[in-house]
Amino acid sequence: MTVLKSSMPATVAIIGIGNTSYGQLPEHDACSLGLWALDNALLDCGLAYEDIDGLILNRIADYQRFANLCGINPGYTLTTPAHGRFSAICIQTAVAAIQAGLAETIALVYGNNGRSAGVRYAGDSAPYDSEAGGLWFPYGMTSPSAYHALTTQQHMHSHGTTARQLGSVASTFRRHASLNPDAVMRKPFTVNEYLESPFICEPLRRLDHCLINDGGVAMIVTTAERAADMPHKPVFIRGHGQMASFAGSDFPPEDFWSRAMAEAGRRSYDMAGAGPQDMSGLMIYDNFTPTVLFSLEGFGYCKTGESGPWVEEGHLTLEGRYPSNTSGGHLSESYMQGWNLHLEAVRQVRGQAGARQIADASFIHYMAAAPVVSSIIYAGEAK
Repeated sequence: MTVLKSSMPATVAIIGIGNTSYGQLPEHDACSLGLWALDNALLDCGLAYEDIDGLILNRIADYQRFANLCGINPGYTLTTPAHGRFSAICIQTAVAAIQAGLAETIALVYGNNGRSAGVRYAGDSAPYDSEAGGLWFPYGMTSPSAYHALTTQQHMHSHGTTARQLGSVASTFRRHASLNPDAVMRKPFTVNEYLESPFICEPLRRLDHCLINDGGVAMIVTTAERAADMPHKPVFIRGHGQMASFAGSDFPPEDFWSRAMAEAGRRSYDMAGAGPQDMSGLMIYDNFTPTVLFSLEGFGYCKTGESGPWVEEGHLTLEGRYPSNTSGGHLSESYMQGWNLHLEAVRQVRGQAGARQIADASFIHYMAAAPVVSSIIYAGEAK
């Protein structure tokens, strides 16, 4: 893949990260989970609430109440829809706001009490796919699982993808989670054990699905100049790209979002001056195991149709060429709609991932295959 070299160093860096515990936390709502995570992020970078002059919230509806509880009057405020695709959109927005001079230090905060609130991504009134509601869905197609099952069947039919290859993704990420004390599911399983797990929506089994849990995540981003004076090594947002796939196709599209991924990937690779060959590890939005396969193909890590055998060869393991979702991801750490994957990317670049640390993690690539495809490249150097 030809990559244009970046002519300018990165101007925005992450200086603080924080998260709550994950699981069932019935004593918290989304707002208090976000506050818990933000407290930890501020502690991580040594800043106080009054140092924040920008606030971007995701899945926390009442921005006014949240800022009031923080005791801040930010110069820039935004709250975003609850879809998981918005984690990267929020980060891109923060970069743009800082570059435009709208704020210098922005807190990005996510809170989700979905497990305790009894959220179900299914049913006649499921608020999935841009709040369309059940009336817009064909009969029975009222869950992400149903749509991804059909798409997986298409990939299997077109490319010979097998259940064992899906199981390789799930079991690899669970082995990574076994090294992460924050992960909800830490007991490893074999591919054979995966094959014995029950179907939810064939060909997707229970172990192909992400984990709905409670939790919160926060990140503090600022200018590269200010980041130089922070306690931790800055983690720079070297490249980012986004491309929607709305018009002219149903969800999911027949090309598995490959055209949108190619464009979002090109934008982020060109901005970063780095391509797939330069990446130390990957953070792949894994709401379902097949999404990992689609992402690897769309972002250029393997050829179209070859992702199944490719992952079965072990390339995503800690010992492989592209260690991926080293925290366990959505499948085993917790479904924090992308946010926990961004935190793991920062920890890897900082060298703070402990037993799951990738050696010499210089570039980490976050990617998401969704109706809004997104790509963010994290690095330890500004250029």
